[in-house]
Amino acid sequence: MNNKIKYMKVTQMNKIRHIFLLITLSGLVLAQNEIGNIYDNYETYREKLITSKRIDHTLLSEILRVRTNSPNVELKIVGKSVEGRDINLIKIGSGKTKVLAWSQMHGDEPTATLALLDMMNFLLADDQQNELRRKVLEAVSFYFIPMLNPDGAEKFTRRNAVGVDLNRDAQRLQFPESRTLNNVRDSLNPEFGFNLHDQSQLHAAGRNNKPAVISFLAPPFNYERDLNEVREKSMRLIVSISKTLSKYIPDYLGRYSDEFEPRAFGDNFVIKGTSTVLIESGWWPNDREKNFVRKLNFISLLSALNSISDKSYHQNLLSDYHLIPENQKLMFDLLLRNITIEKNDKEFIIDIGINYTEVSDPECGFSLVGKIEDIGDLSTHSGYQEFECKGLKIAEGKIYNQTIKTLEDLTRIDYFELYQEGYIYVLADNVEILPKYPKFPINILSNSYIKPPETAIDNFANFAFLQGEDVVYVVINGFLVDLSNNTKSVFNGLTIP
Repeated sequence: MNNKIKYMKVTQMNKIRHIFLLITLSGLVLAQNEIGNIYDNYETYREKLITSKRIDHTLLSEILRVRTNSPNVELKIVGKSVEGRDINLIKIGSGKTKVLAWSQMHGDEPTATLALLDMMNFLLADDQQNELRRKVLEAVSFYFIPMLNPDGAEKFTRRNAVGVDLNRDAQRLQFPESRTLNNVRDSLNPEFGFNLHDQSQLHAAGRNNKPAVISFLAPPFNYERDLNEVREKSMRLIVSISKTLSKYIPDYLGRYSDEFEPRAFGDNFVIKGTSTVLIESGWWPNDREKNFVRKLNFISLLSALNSISDKSYHQNLLSDYHLIPENQKLMFDLLLRNITIEKNDKEFIIDIGINYTEVSDPECGFSLVGKIEDIGDLSTHSGYQEFECKGLKIAEGKIYNQTIKTLEDLTRIDYFELYQEGYIYVLADNVEILPKYPKFPINILSNSYIKPPETAIDNFANFAFLQGEDVVYVVINGFLVDLSNNTKSVFNGLTIP
């Protein structure tokens, strides 16, 4: 074969590759435009039966009963929890590529459960997105377990009914929830897995002073964090998702450090040959119910399924995975800067970082507990809310000397008047009969208290700020009240026995 013929054949092959690349890229642009339209019309697919992020097993079962009454979806009970609640597996699609997702392995991490229900609604819909839907469902068989840990979800707690973190039971497989997930993976042998969690509000997207709203990890399969084809596919797929999300939340994406954890399911599934993607739903300012984060989780899953269906993730560079900033614990719910504190007749300037913990109580329902996370120079940190306190001196809150006897007494108090005098506590004769988290903007102390708890790390965040002799702010259970406008910002107070 002479050189001219060789050249012509090479040129023809290059043209074919170029045309194929153009077709692929045009398809990607079309799919991205479709995802953009779905993002704009997300409310069409949002599961309306859910009014709170706190979904329990009863509500989930009702939604599945209603939504899976279709020939295009399969529902199967694949296991039982420690306390006997059903663990469900849903299948949608008939494609060759099997994808398995599971959510709420930790009972107090429900965001992805809600996003999976939204995804089910989208995949079962019949509208202008049918072309994208058809492409995905003909290429992919999508299996998902919503709420792997229904016992933990019932109490809105991380661990299962025995108090064990299920994501540390991948080796021993002692618990029925763990065995269910492992058995489903082994029976399906999916090419891709999605391990769906919520992360705490502490995480920042690198050091850019912005929260990591969505974070990713391509789990390793050994302590050396080596790469193989299975893990590389996870990385490339994460790049696809991050490119999609960057259109909506640039600079708010994070990447987890990839230390190997031999007890975790993601790491073990990679060992077994399933390219696993960890997606962590973080926090967005003023989104306590995580509605916006839920939407981003839905878009993440849709982007992933689209990329899997057309195999476009293959084109992504591994180096782009490492460009996603690594998570840093640099965020506080409330950050108070440049406060003056006096100790032994000397003045110092400090910052105070406060975080809220969500708690569920049968009597009070959903409540928040605000505690002091850190004190000192927090200039490298950021807050979802920040207040500049330069020139303000911190002072202990006062205890109001009128003892309350019933909750009705709390309804007759003029709290703003108390705040102006620096009072942030009231006394009660019998705190045992009062709710732990009263829905009043005040703290309740046992009448045996002589002085309030001090301002210290791990203590409840309760104090006042003075400008000269005047009280200008009070902090009650970690919530700052501005006395210049009487802002009603206290979610709930505390009963401190």
